[in-house]
Amino acid sequence: MKLNISHKTQYSFETPVSYALYQIRLTPKERPGQTVLNWNIEVLGGQKELEFDDHHNNRVILVSLEPECPTLEIVSAGVVDTNDTSGVLGKHGGFVPLWHFIQQTELTCPGTKVRALTKSAGTSAESDLDKLHTLSAKILSNIKYETNTSTVSTTAEEALTNGKGVCQDHTHVFLSASRLLGYPSRYVSGYLMLNESIDQDASHAWAEVHVEGLGWVGFDISNGISPDERYVPVATGLDYTEATPISGLRYGAGSESMIVSLQVQQ
Repeated sequence: MKLNISHKTQYSFETPVSYALYQIRLTPKERPGQTVLNWNIEVLGGQKELEFDDHHNNRVILVSLEPECPTLEIVSAGVVDTNDTSGVLGKHGGFVPLWHFIQQTELTCPGTKVRALTKSAGTSAESDLDKLHTLSAKILSNIKYETNTSTVSTTAEEALTNGKGVCQDHTHVFLSASRLLGYPSRYVSGYLMLNESIDQDASHAWAEVHVEGLGWVGFDISNGISPDERYVPVATGLDYTEATPISGLRYGAGSESMIVSLQVQQ
């Protein structure tokens, strides 16, 4: 399936900013089941300083803001050809060893609620995939999908306690629990073509788990399925902080606002 993607992010600053530097992870990955036919990132109000592949094989672009510029606009667009692999990506590759993906982070650190949910997810008699799909379903039943109920700093334990959250929260709880079960697991940020709408207000997030004999396997907890040809992985990491589309710092007083415009269509 050929997917046409257009993603625009615009920052507006209340007062002039003397300096700002952003990390941009908006280039889809080349991987089994996914070929990037063309992709371009344009920056208005800033300039590209450096491009590199990080330790997760994410393409990262460093962008600085032009001095005193009131807005920064980042537009990424292109066409990606995808195939349905039933969520199976195959063997591990890259710079980071598998054991790295067992460790927890501040966002995935398990508390009593995560540990209790993990314990109830399945028995050793189940297959790995059955156990992980059961875990995914339990998380979705315990955390209702609801926007504006969490932030980028909400932890897995907090999301489970609140009982509300978005795809980021579902993914963090899944990562926390699957690592407790001994599975190397990673966070994925990317795009999802929706059947009911072309226009979207945010990118998507899901998880990938390394299963012996299969390699990496994807799980979209928010939708209760493994990713198919509608999914476009962009960046991976131990949690949201390592796979966030845009992150950075700025010096200057006043607030900033952000507007996101995203279209994904066949």
